[in-house]
This record gives sequence, structure tokens and C-alpha cells, in this order.
Amino acid sequence: MIERYSRKNMTRIWSLENKFRHMLEVEKAVARSEAKHGIIPRKAARDIEAKGRFRIERIDEIESVTKHDVIAFVQSVAESVGEPSGAYVHFGLTSSDVLDTALSLTLREAGDELLKNIDRLAEAIARLCKKHVTTLMAGRTHGMHAEATSFGVKLAGFLAELQRHRERLERALAQAAIGKLSGAVGTYTTLPPEIEADVCRALRLTPETIATQVVPRDRIAEVMTALSLLAGFWERLAVELRHLQRTEIGEAIENFTPGQKGSSAMPHKKNPISAENISGLARLIRGYLVASLENMALWHERDISHSSVERVVLPDAFIVCDYALARLAELLSGLYIDKDRMRSNMELSQGQLFSSQILLLMVKKGLTRDEAYKIVQETSHSLKSGKSFVDALAERVKKDAKLKHRIAASDLRAVVKESNFKVRFQNLVNRALRSAANKNALKKKATTRKRK
Repeated sequence: MIERYSRKNMTRIWSLENKFRHMLEVEKAVARSEAKHGIIPRKAARDIEAKGRFRIERIDEIESVTKHDVIAFVQSVAESVGEPSGAYVHFGLTSSDVLDTALSLTLREAGDELLKNIDRLAEAIARLCKKHVTTLMAGRTHGMHAEATSFGVKLAGFLAELQRHRERLERALAQAAIGKLSGAVGTYTTLPPEIEADVCRALRLTPETIATQVVPRDRIAEVMTALSLLAGFWERLAVELRHLQRTEIGEAIENFTPGQKGSSAMPHKKNPISAENISGLARLIRGYLVASLENMALWHERDISHSSVERVVLPDAFIVCDYALARLAELLSGLYIDKDRMRSNMELSQGQLFSSQILLLMVKKGLTRDEAYKIVQETSHSLKSGKSFVDALAERVKKDAKLKHRIAASDLRAVVKESNFKVRFQNLVNRALRSAANKNALKKKATTRKRK
């Protein structure tokens, strides 16, 4: 991924240095287990543990001749160990044993970093939920005013969805935490299953049930699916924020820092650049998913068509997700909410946002639903500019012999009191916050159990 969209720690996780570090971790764990089972000399395992190193410059030098990065890596480590022990580096293994097991370690490390970012984003959303529980605004369907809602309730829905994406990503990462040390076509012809079991236990991985030469790629595709759904979440929130920033709406505005410029030609512009940026990045993640799905169908026990794809899409996908989640959290932390504009926009509908409540009131007062619907609709569609919807209904009720003895103007005004809605809004936001808090408590318990 280009530097512009790369953050330091996630870039480090997907660096070549870290890849080889995880591969060395696998090689050392294998040597320890092989020595325990009498497959290689104990001294060889001790030497590999103590002296095993790699140098990327040396790996590059060897690969320029061998055209095989794993052979180059193994030779570099063996040289650092020295003879005779160096001969036992990679003993009984095939390249994919080390590559796929090491990839699982990288995925876990990168996944943990993303989960932290999701938690930070959830905290930013939760803060806004609490602050704007009763900040009333127009809810919109089809882009048109529908009913009243609050900015806190709007964000509570996003908070609840984000928790689902977190759980989904955790599940995907767990099923991808797989070790595979079963040899060239997965039949343990060069090492017994006990070595795989030992190494997986040491590395906190699960042995693959049945492998070919590689871990089946549906596991990687599931991780990429979870990332794609997560990208769908941040795009949905970003699109919402972009709409709220439109000149005609102007209810939320991204932070605009001193010296920042919105347009080279139009000095007045403040554009929703952060929301637009992460909207675009979501498209990349969906593209990476397609490539990962196509990686599932390899020839026979394996080919390497998946390798070139994964060298690009896995680092890029995690780096992009890391960047987008962090930028979205920053956007929300600096977001300006114009409560007065939300109020004035609501008033554009002249009270029609409460038509549902008035419809139900009339039904309760003895009208059929069709009768009530017709009255409310006709009043709404004939409403004059500057006239209150409730006042217009009150006048109609007063003139209608069938209605005036059933419905008073005070009844109409009672059902549209804002206090009626604010209690419900508080309950909705509390529900999302409680759900997030409960899930966080469960996560902490699970983490504590793992450490024990």
C-alpha cells in the first residue's frame, strides 16, 4: 500500500522483516519438537534456537540465483547456525509448511491491531451517542423527511453494527489461526503429526484438519469477507456523514484545521474529504475479496497462483482497514454537530414528521384507518407554507362534525410533544451502549482466560 494510506504499526506487521521473523519462529519451534521426538540431534535444536538468524540482504542475494524465497531464507538461517547443526534447519518441511503457518501468526498479529482500532472507533461513536441522545433531527427515508429521530439514535445503530463486525472478524481470525506441517501433499510423509501438534500448541494455533500442500484458502477468504463487510460499515457511515454535510442540509461538518484549504479555485469550500476518502477505500477492500475468493480453486494439491495475489491483497487490505478505521475515528472526534441547523431542517416539514402519531391517535379515537389516513394525507398535501401541520389539522377537526366531538386540539398537541420521543431515544441509545458494554466485558473475561 502507498505510504499515504499506511500507518506505522500495521505496515511493520506486514513488512518483509516481520514475515521472516514469523518464519524463523516456526522453524525454531519445529526444531525443538523434532529434537524432543529424537528426529534431529538436541544440540542441533539448541544451536538453531540460539544462533538462528536471517539477513534480508543475504536472502535477496541467494534468491537472485535460486529464484525461490523460502530456499533463500532457509539457507540464510542455516549459514547463521553453521555446520553441522545448520543442516537441520527446515528438516522434513516443505515451503508451504512454514509459509502458511507463519502467515497465520501474521494474520493474528494484524487482526489484533484491527480489533484495537475497532474498539477505539466504537468509543468515539459511543461518546457521540451519549452526547446527542436528545439532539433532535429529521429522520429521512428515500432522502425525504420521514419521522423525527436524534443524532444519538442514528449513531447507536452504527455502534450496534460495528459490534457485529467485530465479532465477525474475531470469528474469521480464529478459524484462520491454523498451523500446517504435514508436508508436500499434506500426508505427513516426512514428519509425523506429533510435530505439527507440538508446534501448533507452542504457537497457539490449531492443526489443519486436512491440508493439501497448503492450508485451504477458504480460511483466508473468510477473513477477507469479514474485512469487506467491515468496509461496508465504514462506507455506510461515511456516506451518511457526507450527506449530512451537503450545503442544503449542513447538519454535521468535518473538522477544518487552521491553514487547511478546500479547493484550489474556490476559497469558500469546506469539503467532506475524510468521509469521501474512506468511502473510496472501501471499494478497494471489496476488490481484494474477489481476488481472495478466486484463490480458493488451486490445481490438485496446490499451485502457486494464490501466492502472488496474497502478497498484494493481504498486506494492502489490512493496511487500508487500519488506516480507514483510524481516520474515521479521528473524523468523528472532530465532528461539529449543528443542532440549530438540525432544528431548522426539522421545521421545514412544518410538523409533518409527526403524521404517524396523529394517524394512530385518530384511529384510537374511533376513526377507521382509511378515514384517518385520508384526513392526515389531505391536510399534509394541502399545507400552506408557514402553516403548522398540527394547527391545520386542529382547524379541520374543529370544522368536521364527525371529528370535533372526538378529538381536541390539545390531543393533537399532546402526541407531538418532544418529551414523548426523547424518552424513547434515551432507551434506544442505552440499549446499544449496554450491548457494547456487555460484549466488552465478555471479551475481557475471554482474554483473561487465554492468558491463564
